[in-house]
Amino acid sequence: MERKKIQRHHELRLALISVLIGICCCFLAFSLKTLTEYFQEIIFSTAEKSNPLIFIFLPTVGITAIYFLRKYLFRNRKNKGITEIYKTVDQRKDHLPLFKIPSHYFNGFLTVIFGGSTGIEVSTVVASATVGNAAYEKNFSANVYKLEMVCAGVVAGVAVLFGSPLAGWLFAMEVIARKFSKTLFISCTVSALVSWLFMSFFKTEHLLPYLLTGWKWEAVPYFGLLSILGALLSVCFTVLVIRIKDFFAGISSEFIKVNLGALLVGLLIFSFPFLYGDSYHPLRELLSGSQTYPVIFLAALIFLKPLASALTLGAGGDGGVFAPSIVAGAFLGFCVAYCCNTYLGMAFNMVNFALIGAAATLSASIYAPFTALFLVCNLVPNGFVLFFPILICSLISRFLAQKIYPYNVYTYYLKN
Repeated sequence: MERKKIQRHHELRLALISVLIGICCCFLAFSLKTLTEYFQEIIFSTAEKSNPLIFIFLPTVGITAIYFLRKYLFRNRKNKGITEIYKTVDQRKDHLPLFKIPSHYFNGFLTVIFGGSTGIEVSTVVASATVGNAAYEKNFSANVYKLEMVCAGVVAGVAVLFGSPLAGWLFAMEVIARKFSKTLFISCTVSALVSWLFMSFFKTEHLLPYLLTGWKWEAVPYFGLLSILGALLSVCFTVLVIRIKDFFAGISSEFIKVNLGALLVGLLIFSFPFLYGDSYHPLRELLSGSQTYPVIFLAALIFLKPLASALTLGAGGDGGVFAPSIVAGAFLGFCVAYCCNTYLGMAFNMVNFALIGAAATLSASIYAPFTALFLVCNLVPNGFVLFFPILICSLISRFLAQKIYPYNVYTYYLKN
């Protein structure tokens, strides 16, 4: 009886500290998201109107600034993304040092606003996890609850970025914890509720402001094809990131590494402005149907987005495969629907295919089909119209990708 009383006491303390962690991480994610969107739009618009040649050099500005911050402010301590979280929760003696919060915050911000072709998702996840780890180090709860506090931070960060507490909850369970327990349920659920309350005061708009009209059964075979293509795209992306990062790691001169990678990204952005930053704004433009593009252009975007992202990461930019997987997958889905409508006489909804492509590619890239399901369904106001096809395609692509290649980016660097 006494033991149960002590356990309930610890669980109550865990719930209370999860509230505090959730609040801190909500403000962290909201501020980073708001600032990044604002400055990314300003810098892109200014360069586009004044002289598009500026696009070639913008990534160099951002990644060079990150290099000097890393060298002089953060004392040459490097960021390694979600792999850092795995190491700190698997080996309890290791911690996420506090410098990870400003380091990932500013590095992610600088990478994206100056055109680095990634997103702020991984930066937010690691910074939020560090908040949870800091609470653990302060002994606010029992010593066995390190993973729970880290996950509480991650839930809030992802929830605010995508406006979906459930997606944040699932991401923490599927990608970070990779298991389920009563205490994980408590910390993650409390943090998700805090995120929901936060978003009721700080309204967030859907990433894609399009209403869906349903889907057709005759599209199911093409959804299946899209899930296979999404798996193949995610594997290509994973291998590309690994190979390019290994290539840049072999360059001894930081000057050459930063400038070579950044200039290559700049040249890609100059040729294809759709690749700028997280590419969410160009994706909205594409799906709006306000302008038509040739198939060769769409096909190029599918492969160049992962390439630009891999080069950004190799050169020293902060980020991961999260946003690029969503965007490249959406380009893939849009291209498949466009080809079906143009050459096969179909009448498919291209927004539907873009969402399914995004979910399939993201699911395969991070091994999280249920996170991909709820996250992508929340990208549009009535996304759950596509619940069934997104669920099936996310499951197929996730397991197919692992059969083709045994690692995703996170697990590769954890085991190698």
